[in-house]
Amino acid sequence: MNGRDLRIFTKVAELGSISHAAKELNYVQSNVSSRIQKLEEDLNVTLFFRSKQGMQLTPEGKVLIDIAYKIIELSDKMMQLARSGGKPVGKLEIASVETVIKLPLILSKFNKNYPTVDLRLATGVTTELRDKVLNYKLDGAFVTKSRFTSHPELREIDVFEEKLVLIADHQADNIETLLEMPLLSFSDGCGYRAKFQEWLKTIHFEPTKNMELGTLETTLGSVISGLGIAYVPYSAVQHYERQGLIFCHELSAQYSEITTTFIYRVTEEVSPVLQAFVETIELAKDDAISPFFRF
Repeated sequence: MNGRDLRIFTKVAELGSISHAAKELNYVQSNVSSRIQKLEEDLNVTLFFRSKQGMQLTPEGKVLIDIAYKIIELSDKMMQLARSGGKPVGKLEIASVETVIKLPLILSKFNKNYPTVDLRLATGVTTELRDKVLNYKLDGAFVTKSRFTSHPELREIDVFEEKLVLIADHQADNIETLLEMPLLSFSDGCGYRAKFQEWLKTIHFEPTKNMELGTLETTLGSVISGLGIAYVPYSAVQHYERQGLIFCHELSAQYSEITTTFIYRVTEEVSPVLQAFVETIELAKDDAISPFFRF
């Protein structure tokens, strides 16, 4: 068993297919298949259930996958330290909920200070990104702070304070009238969606129609066209309000004030690259007028 075998194993587990894993890793399919078989022989366990639907982890495979991710992470850290002499260099994979408007300030500051780091950014909803950080698929993520992000294996750095508003294409005398329109929301697991659902429960209201839209851009375009209403950060829509394209309606502070936090795994030693990114976040906060960037 070696590091390459573990990387092949985790990629097959992620994609559920030997052929897809081989394509992504740029390996011959037969080589991937034989390395998985060799790993199973070395460990004397069956790692996958094989069927026409693909490759699914066995109970033993589910145990090994967590260990494999940890070994790969430690191996990557050793390689980074060996190449850099303790200085930040290598790859950093982070992600963010889509509506963090001020995120470019941090990314720009980091890129200017650490040009040798390969910084990669993805997007998603809070619970999805939390799970990816916990499962070693991301080094860290900017997410909406809530009970879902409080985890003993995660550290949190509060970064942004934001205000959520209910938006529509017209002004209304009361919010109840707006609630008759379809609710346009992000995928389940989104912190904004969870906040709005909490408020709906307090007024004992069940939306008649809920439409999930993939991106902020699509959601805003749909609201402007009159398709429905949405609950989003004010920082993301204030320029549309100034243009008269949308109207914003506020809820009470309990359901509208949110904090974007950066989460990363609790480990005995943080890699130089991740430590540099955390320090950049702290410096960016110090540069702001208030404790966090406030809108």
